Amino acid sequence: MSLALNNRIIPPAIETRFDQGRHFRAKIGYVLLATEQTIEDDVMKLQPDGVGAHFTRAPIADSITNETLAAQAGLLADCASTLLPDGSLDVVCYACTSGSLIIGEQNVHDELSKGAPGAIPTSLISSVINALRQIKARKIVVATPYLDEINQLELEYLENSGIEVLSISGLNLEKDSDMVRVTPEFINEFALSVDQDNADAIFISCGALRTLDVIEQIELRAGKPVIASNQAMIWHTLRLAGIDDQFEGYGRLLSLH
Repeated sequence: MSLALNNRIIPPAIETRFDQGRHFRAKIGYVLLATEQTIEDDVMKLQPDGVGAHFTRAPIADSITNETLAAQAGLLADCASTLLPDGSLDVVCYACTSGSLIIGEQNVHDELSKGAPGAIPTSLISSVINALRQIKARKIVVATPYLDEINQLELEYLENSGIEVLSISGLNLEKDSDMVRVTPEFINEFALSVDQDNADAIFISCGALRTLDVIEQIELRAGKPVIASNQAMIWHTLRLAGIDDQFEGYGRLLSLH
């Protein structure tokens, strides 16, 4: 039996051929919250040909508080290590706005680099700050779904980064499973309700919100740039990976910068 089997296992008569694979332009990794239900769809919607998006998740209960987000810090390195362990990842991002500002950009970058040492590390709050600087927004209004304890830290973090926050307004939602169900139509109305004439831009914070669906409408009605968490993250991670593709219909950041 063994001899007969061995006689049927033969090497191929032709040499194996390789190319660069589907993701020949760049490979980007995202560490998501376990509760996340929006980011993957948004990233894949705006994924250019030849660019790979790779996802992993960090454990968290369905409770978004300062305490639960701070506990994410010790999980990031292990999570990042599961993303393409062959070392071919170009960029790795912690895809949580509130979590990355509570943990701190440098701490996030350090932890991600432990798990994916060959990739450029970044975070969602880093993406937002870079996006606001790119559009030269010095004074902003902020709309969030967060508890006030998170809003207070976000206000302080943005102002410490040199961006004046004229106001920040949150929906006081604790559960990620509630944040993902906020309707795009409401997000549109909410963003416009917090706008002020002297604001350079509106920032809608949180990757769980479906802001990408209505960002163009908000910009048209407000007559000013709108930055949303997932829009900023997609833009920033692509640019870090050397991808300069632009997209129409999702705000000035992605169409002009």
